[in-house]
Amino acid sequence: MDGYIGRSEERQEFRRLLQKKIASLVTVQGRRRIGKSRFIAECAEEADHFLSFMGLPPREDITKQAQLDAFADQLSKQTKAPKVLLDGWPTAFQLLVSQLPASGTVVLLLDEISWMAVGDADFAGHLKTAWDTHFSKRQRLVVVLCGSVSSWIEQNILNNTGFVGRCSWQFRLGPLLLPECVQFWGKRGERISTAEKLRLLAVTGGVPRYLEEIAPARTAEQNIADLCFNPAGMLFSEFDSIFHDIFTRKAETYREIVRTLVAGARSVDQISSELDRTRGGSLSASLTDLEQAGFIARDIPFEPETGRSRPRDARYRLSDNYLRFYLKYVDPVKTRIAKGLLKNTALEKLDAWDTIMGLQFENLVHANLDLLLAHIGLDKKLVLNAGPYAQKQTLRRQGCQIDLLIRTRRSLYVFEIKFRKHIAATIVEEVREKVKRLKLPKGQSVRTGLIYCGDLDPEIDGRDDFDFLVSAEALMKK
Repeated sequence: MDGYIGRSEERQEFRRLLQKKIASLVTVQGRRRIGKSRFIAECAEEADHFLSFMGLPPREDITKQAQLDAFADQLSKQTKAPKVLLDGWPTAFQLLVSQLPASGTVVLLLDEISWMAVGDADFAGHLKTAWDTHFSKRQRLVVVLCGSVSSWIEQNILNNTGFVGRCSWQFRLGPLLLPECVQFWGKRGERISTAEKLRLLAVTGGVPRYLEEIAPARTAEQNIADLCFNPAGMLFSEFDSIFHDIFTRKAETYREIVRTLVAGARSVDQISSELDRTRGGSLSASLTDLEQAGFIARDIPFEPETGRSRPRDARYRLSDNYLRFYLKYVDPVKTRIAKGLLKNTALEKLDAWDTIMGLQFENLVHANLDLLLAHIGLDKKLVLNAGPYAQKQTLRRQGCQIDLLIRTRRSLYVFEIKFRKHIAATIVEEVREKVKRLKLPKGQSVRTGLIYCGDLDPEIDGRDDFDFLVSAEALMKK
């Protein structure tokens, strides 16, 4: 559909950089398909000039010279520079500087920068030298370093002492918010139920590129069949592309890790046990890479009584809806899909579909926490802790699982998250029992809430058992 959707706060910040007289260095990270390049191109429309360079995707025989040749080709097409054979990145950057427009505001994008750096261990050093000696001296220049491999940017730019104090802005693009996602249905969205939109968002999440594939005139089930259960569908082959392009030779290791999280959140000990790998070392590094790439989330438990966090008990969950759906329902039958045998798959008949829909809805709520806080009138600045909560059972206390626990200085907010056709009144007693099991300090107030998609039992709607009843429809409104 036409028009650019979302990112208003980020666009405003970029606009501020364009108004500066001095040069700015920016890093932008985010999962593949999240719209990083599109965002920079959109912002650059307010500049006088825009130059964009992208590294070649990884392959077995890719070389440093291949990357330099691609850079030279892109430079010649965007400037008056002839295509020449470059002997290294210092020469490449020097040639680029010579071709920058003499006046006006310029946005320079170095996209998929980790690919560009393939074969040259000193690439970051060459880039730092080019910034210090050339780019930083050009007024009204915004240099953007962009990449899906967040770990490369973290290690080579953000955590590199050579770049300390040089970045004007470091940001990460996350999924679009629910009200922004709704806009991809266009005017038809007014006639489509919230439940149907959520069934599709359960697969795409708030990833713009996936949402662009929506055919609004077709049902959620038809869209998902087209995208996932058709060998020509974008989301059928997306999983392999993600892991190959981002994690290259380590792709299978990362695939194994995310597969352990399909059924639910796991601790490092549980993951290491399932994979028969030692805790720490390469496993911890891999989990960090997956987290930085935007595919998993690390939830750190906290004590409701004191607020003290327990990092060692952190649990990892698949925060990316597409990955969970693919691994649960597409990967096991991809051979049959490739033969065209599952094009008309009915979602309702998928194994444990209701359970997965509940988990996917929880992911969407956690990704839209700020919207929820605004809806219930809770100032974000007052929130000390927020996230899923699991209380272990001991000899002295019973265990309990809370979908979302929010802690402020004086109150705890216990939220249950449900996606069901009918939500029975028994949910009241379930939440009451969870609150009863919580270990709380004296004087601490507890407020309860239900975030739901489905028909509420009249008994729930007409009583005071919940302080907050938040419908999915309310979260999806502007």
